[in-house]
Amino acid sequence: MARPRLEKLTLDKDLDKVSLAEEASQFVMRGLAAPGFGLLFLILSMAFAASYFTGASGTAIVVAGAAVAAYMAMNIGANDVTNNVGAAVGAKAMTMATALGIAAVFEIAGAVIAGRKVTLTIEAGIIDGARLLSPEILVWVMMAALLSAAVWINIATYARAPVSTTHSIVGGIIGAGLAAEGFASVKWWTIAGITASWSVSPLLGGTIAALFLAFLKEFIIYRDDKIEAARLWMPIVLGVTAGAFTAYVATFGLAHLQVISLRTGLLIGAFAGIACYGLCKPWIHRQSEGLENRNQSLRKLFRLPLIFSAALLSFAHGANDVSNAIGPLSAIVSAVNGTMSTARSLAPFWVLLIGAFGIALGLLLYGPILIRVVGEEITRLNPMRAFCVALATAVTVLLASALGLPISSTHTAVGAVFGVGFFREWYTRHSRRRLQHVRRKSGKSDFMEEAIETNFAEVRRRRLVRRSYFLTIVAAWVITLPASALLSALFYRLLAGLFL
Repeated sequence: MARPRLEKLTLDKDLDKVSLAEEASQFVMRGLAAPGFGLLFLILSMAFAASYFTGASGTAIVVAGAAVAAYMAMNIGANDVTNNVGAAVGAKAMTMATALGIAAVFEIAGAVIAGRKVTLTIEAGIIDGARLLSPEILVWVMMAALLSAAVWINIATYARAPVSTTHSIVGGIIGAGLAAEGFASVKWWTIAGITASWSVSPLLGGTIAALFLAFLKEFIIYRDDKIEAARLWMPIVLGVTAGAFTAYVATFGLAHLQVISLRTGLLIGAFAGIACYGLCKPWIHRQSEGLENRNQSLRKLFRLPLIFSAALLSFAHGANDVSNAIGPLSAIVSAVNGTMSTARSLAPFWVLLIGAFGIALGLLLYGPILIRVVGEEITRLNPMRAFCVALATAVTVLLASALGLPISSTHTAVGAVFGVGFFREWYTRHSRRRLQHVRRKSGKSDFMEEAIETNFAEVRRRRLVRRSYFLTIVAAWVITLPASALLSALFYRLLAGLFL
């Protein structure tokens, strides 16, 4: 009579083994899903290039270049785009899924609408095509640059290091150019200007972010009536942000569709800013009703503006850094057709699409790793600090994109994060207004006064920025350009030996 019971136990054990095997299989398959989607995108990019390339010959080279450019674009999405939404995720203003969706959509929009101007700088502003012996040499210079930059960024992403994709591609072009024709092939004055912008971008991003945070602390956070101060100033801040963004898109982002003068663009931006102010004022008033007069209430009010700022930053990044993937591919297409790229060359639209969708896919597949590094592991962020980081980075990158300077958005964004952290350290140590604000809230008893002074002195000694990350990131920035240049020179020698 005990036999059916024994058979039932045996069956349960067998079913448990099957379930464990299924779970193990699913775990392994999840690890293969991202590389599988990446490989599929490479194949589709190659087919897309073969369909839309109109040259009489050289289709195989263009198809190969499209595959390498797609690989580069995915690496940009995995490593560089994380700077756009990392602060918002670290401040817990949005979930990881929401951040990935917003960044993907606005990256594509920025690349397609406003990415062509900076593409010209990467494509024709670094290598002097007239000094190269033939278009064939230019093809393999750009191919080596793309491949070396993509490999280096892939290694950096695996090592959880947010490096500059702009450093990588410019270093790759320099290295291949030197290997091909020596020092005369490189436009060193252009390189000097770009290098200067790299040095300025983290300082400028950090300074602007610190100024924004100082403004918020002075006029909102440490006011007696925080809610009323937010009702007064937040619509103005959001209106100015919307106006500047609209003016940029109208004047520079749509230049290849419709030429709009700077004056007209500024007028359009002014109208957009006024409209945004009019819409935000009642919305902020409604959202602030019933909120307590404390910082936690301000954080709730800043969540939606932070999402807007992250979207703005993603658009700016797509406009600026898509050039790192498609600039060399555009030069390859021109060279295969027998011409050298110039400052007036226009990137084919299908090339822009490969870069735009490649960046979005790389972000979705591999972005969460570095999002956490930028948003959580450098300094502590809340929605107000994250808003300053996103807005300062967007303003800096948009300005550079308008000037055609391929600055590093990584330098700018991470510089803004450090700027916020170092400003908080300085403000904590030197601001008497903060101490006076705490005193007013806590009363004036002798015991409380002593406790406040003791706590304030302890806070002054604390470091709010992790110095180890600061040194590590700066070291990664320094090594990126020479490493990618060396890789590119090696790849060029290999490709030239095989095909030239």
